Amino acid sequence: MRRPIVFLADDFTGASDSLASYARRGCKTRLLVDTDMDSVPHGLDAVGIATDLRSLKPERAITQIERIWPMIARLSPERLHYKVCSTFDSSPTIGSIGAIASELRARFRPDVMAVIGGQPSLGRYLCFGNLFARDGDGRVHRIDRHPVMSRHPVTPMTEIDLARHLAAQGLDDLDRVTFRELAHTVQMAERLRNGSVIFDVTSEQDQQLIGEALTLAGGRQLLIGASSVAEIIAGNIHPKECEGDATPPGSKRFLAFAGSRSPITAQQVRACAALDVVVVSPDRLADVGLVAECKDKLISGHPVLIALDPETDYTLSPDELADCSVKLIAAILDGTSVGYVCVAGGDTSSRICAGLGFHALEFEKVMERGVSMCVGRHRDAARDRMRLILKGGQMGGTKFFDNALDQVRRS
Repeated sequence: MRRPIVFLADDFTGASDSLASYARRGCKTRLLVDTDMDSVPHGLDAVGIATDLRSLKPERAITQIERIWPMIARLSPERLHYKVCSTFDSSPTIGSIGAIASELRARFRPDVMAVIGGQPSLGRYLCFGNLFARDGDGRVHRIDRHPVMSRHPVTPMTEIDLARHLAAQGLDDLDRVTFRELAHTVQMAERLRNGSVIFDVTSEQDQQLIGEALTLAGGRQLLIGASSVAEIIAGNIHPKECEGDATPPGSKRFLAFAGSRSPITAQQVRACAALDVVVVSPDRLADVGLVAECKDKLISGHPVLIALDPETDYTLSPDELADCSVKLIAAILDGTSVGYVCVAGGDTSSRICAGLGFHALEFEKVMERGVSMCVGRHRDAARDRMRLILKGGQMGGTKFFDNALDQVRRS
């Protein structure tokens, strides 16, 4: 096996976005849901591993890395990409980028370590070390004043200075590189070889210059950032764009599940007109009647969107609520031929894909910016090649669900 890029993603929707970024640039890519080496074909340019590190305390995150590491070691990458959310929302106690990066650095022993601090293709910019992000209406905000991310229920972003934000998590040795310095490629490569750096990213041109510096620096590289890392390093391998090519599923039935508590997802659910929307109350979450109702709708040709109410207290822990969601979707799919499953929510996507038994995903096409359709690979022929549309809570336009269904019907 050649030595592929390995991208280790901190949640599932982020993993599928990086899968798309590598694949669209011509890399032969597969995203693994489990760590079974038998599901890794030979000849891949990039191998992804989906995790839920973003939602874990540092101790549990390090335990998960210990479990995953034998696969990464066997793949023996020259470049290891720790894929984080483009808004870098994290804290010292939950989803600590610093703690995870430190653990990866100790195990991988890279010659180069760099944080790539923006993704212009998603409206994320790092300028003079300060992080900015576009909102759903197209306006760009300081991350600490962003209407959603500054109020994130678990990891609110209250610090605009990204190096300071990461230093609070233990990653306190980053050499800041501003966008004005990027054109000096030789000097940038030297700084990369001499210590850990954090790069401004304000444009695609910045990304190209960073890619040139990384290539010149060489060696084993640990790169921390969003899918901008994939855009940078995959473009240097295969500078072309393409989409996947796979046989369509036998059924056009469409089932969507909104488990995200994001106000953007809530707005998308309210705006949905083309699907039968079923908002699940706590007393119906484990109701066999709800399963039968959704099955009947699907069999009758009606697309279905099942949604959790973001304002309702389900009196369950996040883990328990995710487990109940998996059981609900699995029960609906059991014995029902469904070709397309759409999931809103990073943690929810991870639990559902793993809970349904998919062992890998392959990229098929982009649905919207930051949202892709993937081909699910399963050992059960009934679920193999089911299409999975996975979106983070903050992603997609107001009519996301209607537009996704329309694309499926026209395919």
